[in-house]
Amino acid sequence: MGHTVFRYEELEFHPLQRGDQSRGITPLSETLRNMRANIWRLPPGVRGGRHIEHAQEEMFVVLEGTATLLVGDPPERVELPCGSVAIVETDTGQQLRNESDAETVVLIVGAPPEQGKAEHLPDVD
Repeated sequence: MGHTVFRYEELEFHPLQRGDQSRGITPLSETLRNMRANIWRLPPGVRGGRHIEHAQEEMFVVLEGTATLLVGDPPERVELPCGSVAIVETDTGQQLRNESDAETVVLIVGAPPEQGKAEHLPDVD
């Protein structure tokens, strides 16, 4: 039986290959078989891409700060303070944002581990 431990104080955030370069990511997915997961660092004012996941359910766990999740169409704004958990079903519009004045850190888990089945949506205010 194998295992991997990621200690919060030892996380290394890497810049993204595309999109907003001020965001940072700690990839966890290469250690997983049946899901995908990453820890995201979001500076104040940062927005992820608004999209619909057609294959994955996603779970958002706020580890630090306060995140805002826009869900549905039209989007409903849901504030997620530290310690909050949100589950977004497949085929639901979503966008993760940091609308606060402080850094936010969020663990995002998606299952099954399929990529390339998301539909990108226009951003909204």
